Amino acid sequence: MSLRVLLIDDDRRLYEVLSEYLDDHGVSLVHAPDGPRGLEQLSRDVFDAVLLDIMMPGPDGLEVLRQIRMNEKLPVIMLTARGDESDRVVGLELGADDYIHKPFSARELVARLRAVLRRAQPEAAGEQLRVSGIEVDVPARRVRVRGEQIELTGLELDILVALMRRAGRVVPRSSLLDAAGRAEVVSDRAVDVHISHLRKKLGGDAPIRTVRGVGYVFSREDT
Repeated sequence: MSLRVLLIDDDRRLYEVLSEYLDDHGVSLVHAPDGPRGLEQLSRDVFDAVLLDIMMPGPDGLEVLRQIRMNEKLPVIMLTARGDESDRVVGLELGADDYIHKPFSARELVARLRAVLRRAQPEAAGEQLRVSGIEVDVPARRVRVRGEQIELTGLELDILVALMRRAGRVVPRSSLLDAAGRAEVVSDRAVDVHISHLRKKLGGDAPIRTVRGVGYVFSREDT
């Protein structure tokens, strides 16, 4: 599979190191050294994913992510040298699909890229989910709430599908993102952030209920 990926990072050496390795693995890497030039590149070219550094001169990565999500739904992996959970939580709230900590191996980056892209692809089976007034066309990745289409990030949609497939059953926090196809370890706080975002987008009467100390359940009113 041939992919085009945009790296927005002021570290030119990182681009040079990654570019050669990724090219050997079917990934063409384009470099933008700061946020404004990265946004300009996105406005005039087509990419499969974005690698976005948090700490850059000028607008930081979180501000750039906020602007990307105003117009783009493509997968975004945040790159960070910091371990602050607050940064990760804010990034997830803004729609980041994954995080990877510097320093990292090019091999790990390729694996994460392919994982987020798999989650963003339509599924082969023609699965349709209809529960509690919410309809999901899984292959087309479209969501309707009482007939009105809404927009979700790729990960939010995957979480919704994981909950709807298990409607009426409690899904523990520890397994929810695994069920949505996200294998890496994620904090309970990050799961809560995604659920909070999802509830807001589904509306005030969203049928996602918290089971204290355990996880979440999608209330089944109809099928």
